[in-house]
Amino acid sequence: MRFTIISSCIIPWGGSEELWAEAALALRSAGHEITILKTAFDAQHPRIQQLQAAGCIVVGIRTYPKLAKRLLNRLLTTSRQWTAGENQFDQVEQHLRQQQPDLVVVAQGSNFDGIGFADVCRRANFPFVLVAQKAAEIFFPPVHQRAMARLVYGAARHCYFVSRHNLVVTQHQLGLELDHASVVPNPFNVPYAGELPWPASPTLVHLACVARLEVLDKGQDILLQVLALPKWQQRPLHVSFFGSGGDEPALREMAELLGLHDRVTWAGQVPDITAVWASHHALILPSRYEGLPLALVEAMLCGRPAIATAAGGTAELLGNNETGFVAAAATVAALDEALERAWVRYAEWPSIGQRAAACARNNVPPEPGAVFSQRLLQMIGN
Repeated sequence: MRFTIISSCIIPWGGSEELWAEAALALRSAGHEITILKTAFDAQHPRIQQLQAAGCIVVGIRTYPKLAKRLLNRLLTTSRQWTAGENQFDQVEQHLRQQQPDLVVVAQGSNFDGIGFADVCRRANFPFVLVAQKAAEIFFPPVHQRAMARLVYGAARHCYFVSRHNLVVTQHQLGLELDHASVVPNPFNVPYAGELPWPASPTLVHLACVARLEVLDKGQDILLQVLALPKWQQRPLHVSFFGSGGDEPALREMAELLGLHDRVTWAGQVPDITAVWASHHALILPSRYEGLPLALVEAMLCGRPAIATAAGGTAELLGNNETGFVAAAATVAALDEALERAWVRYAEWPSIGQRAAACARNNVPPEPGAVFSQRLLQMIGN
């Protein structure tokens, strides 16, 4: 079979791309032809090189810089949608006509950033499925693209989401019942079986915040404000921020302003996430918007409890007061309350972590990418 995967991720590589990448590798190993059309293409990225080494064809899609595209869109009438990025859609259509794929997978970082690519498939009559890795309640499809969004979601052979929450939010935003939609799990980067030994740290509790440093989605600014509260300043608690992103300078300066220089560590990107959980007692995620965080699944599989906001599908996996502690909202007060609940039960964290690992294994298959690849093959068979 011939598959084309179109990724609309706006950075060289994101966590939202792990699912399609693992599925592509599984399909390629079974002898299928895989072509990947990638925005923000970086030929030197290890994942791109891994896909190419496996025999996948990877092609970069030219895109306009964000500012230029915004300026052009302001000058356009709504009767001529997507003209600002017209060259990239022409590229995609040309590739599709050359490849004649049996199925196109439009992989989105959220739930609407790939609809232009999906509309190319719809208009050219290529069968396609949509993957949405995130949905935020406040980000409806842009007004001038709303009609297109409804058309492509209706025309897709199937719509895949990583949480029930994201599916429901998208239905509300489109005003459509998506009967041809389902939830699929994301891959992870830790061992599936057997949680890690509990880290030894008798005098200091180590929390890890594992997320890209972008406050709009990940909410690290909320966590810093909680840590600055007098009671947390007086407790033996340290938070390590793992990840990178454009808001890192602002977050560092905010931490300095709040007097947290000795309470937090900026640990950057790490190649082995298992090493994080070998030395940290729990995950803390102050996210405003999510799909279903890979960091949450990984922490739970490693036997670590989580303190996390009820963003996206987090509360679908994390049992409040059972396998972790859920903050009702992405606010300082709500996160403080959840962290306080966790703190008074610190002695129970090892057993809570064990329950978290069992819960994760009950809800997430050992090879989500392979499972997704089989669903794509079934889609062609149907």
